[in-house]
Amino acid sequence: MSRPETVEKTFPLTVGFNWNLLLMTLLLLLVAFLVLTPLGLMVFNSFQLARPGEPIVYGLEGWRKAFTSPGILDAMANTFSLAITRQAIALFVGGFLAWLIARTDIPMKGTLEFLFWLSFFLPALPETMGWILLLDPKYGLLNLGLVNLGLFKEPPFNIYSFWGIIWVHLGGSISIKVMLLTPAFRNLDAALEEASRIVGSSALGTLLRIVIPVMMPAILVTTILGLIRSLEAFEIELLLGVPIGLHVYSTKIHELVTWEPPQFPPAMALSAVFLLVLLLLVALQRLYIGKKIYTTVTGRGFSVRPTHLGRWRYPAFFLVLFVALGITLIPITLLVMGTFMKLFGFFNIPDPWTLDNWRQALSDPVLLRSLWNTIAIGMGAGVVGVFFYSLIAYVIVKSRFAGRAALDFLSWLPWSIPGILLGVALLWTFLQTKIFLPIYGTIYILMIAMVIKSMPFGAQLIKSVLLQLGNDLEEASRICGGGWFYTYRRVIFPLLLPALITVALVGFISAARDISTVVLLGTGKSRTLSLMMLDFAAGAEFEKATVVAVMIVALVVVTALIARAVGGQISIRG
Repeated sequence: MSRPETVEKTFPLTVGFNWNLLLMTLLLLLVAFLVLTPLGLMVFNSFQLARPGEPIVYGLEGWRKAFTSPGILDAMANTFSLAITRQAIALFVGGFLAWLIARTDIPMKGTLEFLFWLSFFLPALPETMGWILLLDPKYGLLNLGLVNLGLFKEPPFNIYSFWGIIWVHLGGSISIKVMLLTPAFRNLDAALEEASRIVGSSALGTLLRIVIPVMMPAILVTTILGLIRSLEAFEIELLLGVPIGLHVYSTKIHELVTWEPPQFPPAMALSAVFLLVLLLLVALQRLYIGKKIYTTVTGRGFSVRPTHLGRWRYPAFFLVLFVALGITLIPITLLVMGTFMKLFGFFNIPDPWTLDNWRQALSDPVLLRSLWNTIAIGMGAGVVGVFFYSLIAYVIVKSRFAGRAALDFLSWLPWSIPGILLGVALLWTFLQTKIFLPIYGTIYILMIAMVIKSMPFGAQLIKSVLLQLGNDLEEASRICGGGWFYTYRRVIFPLLLPALITVALVGFISAARDISTVVLLGTGKSRTLSLMMLDFAAGAEFEKATVVAVMIVALVVVTALIARAVGGQISIRG
């Protein structure tokens, strides 16, 4: 007779399950609204010919213009050729560097990995301006030096070209390959390499015949992710491609939307076509992830002994160090130099250096307001994001909610949408959804955009930590009568705190450096530092742009160092 009484005391809040189900359903609906509404309105408005606020007129004129306007097909071809070329180069170089860091005995591997990690977070536009100082065909330092030494009659390098764009992109592309492939290489069982060496294979032969085939699924997933990210490239192409007439689809969409009058229907149609292509790439990526054939860590004698490079150890170290410093230190050093120049890029004029750029910048109320906007948007997106993402991750991993698979897919979907495309979709959402009209043109709209944009990273990182947590503590909470929300708030949240801090800091970095997502949403009052920098750079006011760029880099680097330190605490606790 005592057993039923015990059960009654153990689970007194079973009726509360309906509230739990309601909360999880509301969470699913909220995520669906934030993700699907912009995309649905984007596709819908590709058939809507009237401007916002005018009577609705449907037609196919937008689709016709999208594919008959001059330069559209060339822009699409440029988009894919640039993306495929840079990914092929980055995969070869980044994969080799990741293998050296993860699987060999080169020294200072942690420092080298962090340099690539830092390079990934550096904003693209400041780096571009640094490379302009070095490789501009008229005044680039490297070009002038080679000509003055008599090695060339004409400047050999031109940053304003197809290969110039590829070069500037390679830093970020190689960095993300190193970031994603290094952990995968590190988790590869060294027994496979040892068996190869026993039969007489060299380190290079083992890499080509054993490591790469075993790693191929992870490499393919990384490549697809990189290709998706490449298709959203905007600011580098705007600065280096548009002056020579080299458009990509993102700059073409920006051009259509910023024309007077704006050409929204063809911009939406072009966006819808690329969304279809990206969703196909996402489906392919998820297919490989779902197979899980790249699992190499098992419970049977896992070995992580590094490959000994012998006499090649230090040459390999200096090779990795040279690449790491080349994509971080060189462009940033040149960028800082640019802030002190009277005329950007001209080193040979009398007395080229000045402090006036900094004096004017620090006394400019517009710049100070943009700095405040950047900090406010970053902090708002970071704080709101961590609570939002952690709820999503908790429901996906720890609940039995029937809609958790749909929630997982929806939370991942923004990663497949390029920033300029998401910006277009959100622009229509904010213009046509009454609840957003009171805050349109404010920094709150940009916060919402960044929360949506950073959702995949935040949710996936927190999911990975939740998967490492056992169920004992949650079961104890439920035995005491706690529902899922109580358990999350009192048990899970404190354990997740280091990961949440990291997500918040990375969200701040994203808000500080992002341009493509917010370029169509920012107004005069809600302008961020990144948008202000883009305005100056596009208007050839590089002296002002470099000062703003250095401020952004400083914000990003400091935040990245804090995130890295917290990330180390996560790995230690894990």
